Amino acid sequence: MPTPKKLHIKTYGCQMNVYDSERMAEAMGSEGYVTTDDPADADLIVLNTCHIREKAAEKVYSDLGRLRPLRDAKPDLKIGVAGCVAQAEGAEIMARQPLVDLVVGPQTYHRLPEMMRGVDRGEKVIDTDMPAEDKFDHLPRLRAPVARPSAFLTVQEGCDKFCAFCVVPYTRGAEVSRPAARLIDEARALVDRGVREITLLGQNVNAYHGDGPDGRTWSLADLIWALDGIEGLARIRFTTSHPNDMTDDLIAAHGDCAKLMPYLHLPVQSGSDRILKAMNRKHTAASYLTLIERLRAARPDLALSGDFIVGFPGETDEDFEATLNLVRQVRYAAAYSFRYSARPGTPAAERPDVPQDVAVARLHRLQALLTEQQVQAQEAMVGRETDVLFEKRGRLPGQLVGKSDYLQGVHAQAPEDMIGKVARVRVTEAKANSLAAVLVGA
Repeated sequence: MPTPKKLHIKTYGCQMNVYDSERMAEAMGSEGYVTTDDPADADLIVLNTCHIREKAAEKVYSDLGRLRPLRDAKPDLKIGVAGCVAQAEGAEIMARQPLVDLVVGPQTYHRLPEMMRGVDRGEKVIDTDMPAEDKFDHLPRLRAPVARPSAFLTVQEGCDKFCAFCVVPYTRGAEVSRPAARLIDEARALVDRGVREITLLGQNVNAYHGDGPDGRTWSLADLIWALDGIEGLARIRFTTSHPNDMTDDLIAAHGDCAKLMPYLHLPVQSGSDRILKAMNRKHTAASYLTLIERLRAARPDLALSGDFIVGFPGETDEDFEATLNLVRQVRYAAAYSFRYSARPGTPAAERPDVPQDVAVARLHRLQALLTEQQVQAQEAMVGRETDVLFEKRGRLPGQLVGKSDYLQGVHAQAPEDMIGKVARVRVTEAKANSLAAVLVGA
């Protein structure tokens, strides 16, 4: 029996890239590759890249430079670049870094086995098309057990919003939703392989509008209710959402669907209507706050997280104060905040920047407020009971770690056979990024 080739994938960025990396590994698994965590042990290394943050491409080139000694030691080592940087800068990557053998965009990684056959013939291969075919139709369906009890499931890709700061419409393409029947089948397969929690993914996931098995166009709420009926599936989550696509039926599902967890990531980006308009967000601070009120009326214990960009071109002190005011009104359990960085090819990239020292000072103020709110949300859990899906062993003997209903990290003393199960715990201590708990009844 031939020795299997080994594949190492380094994943940058969002959860969708994590999902894509897993599917690439499955695709190459059908070609006899097995995964390895050690790049020095690999026959093929793939960097699955993200183009959202500042200097994303330069970070990729730095990592490629660090792979040079591995190529020198193993001349047959193949190196590929995948994901959004590959989509945006495929030809330049090949020109700047000759050790790269293949470049594959996020819509064509199902062709990776075919591409590798070309590489093995000594060819340099680039495929950054955005084909009409559904890549998911061409990926293998493996039956191997899943290594953890939670999994991602991509239901929608691309975005039609064209926010002025964002490259996603240019690297992931227009919004496309997968047929509901295929998603239900894939979810059932995941549950059969040991998964108990599924997070539905999309660049704009609540814009989901897939073909339903009943002939209708299904909303995300329709899909959630279908997944709710899968025996053995305990939890459903989704990310990332846009405020303009938070429909009435999806708001209602947060109150009515027991398997839909009370945690929602709903980016707002700014609290200033003037900046929101400049960002092309197509909502206002008031409409966002009204939406939050409706969501909390449906699910009073809903934990919210958000995204914020500070120092967007033209942002004044008054605009920034409006953002702080919105944060104080919403009270976030978690949030992601960034200093604006221009992405080449986006409309905002042509506008004059806010001075860096001003933007940095604003970011520090915002992050201090968000951290204060996160600490308060953590401390409010002390003494409360919550459910936890235990996922793996902890650092201490006899300790397991998992996630609460509200996506908080939780650790507790529990028998190892609790991994993959949902258990009731009582929180005893709050830390910055985790909660200590004991099993109820233990």
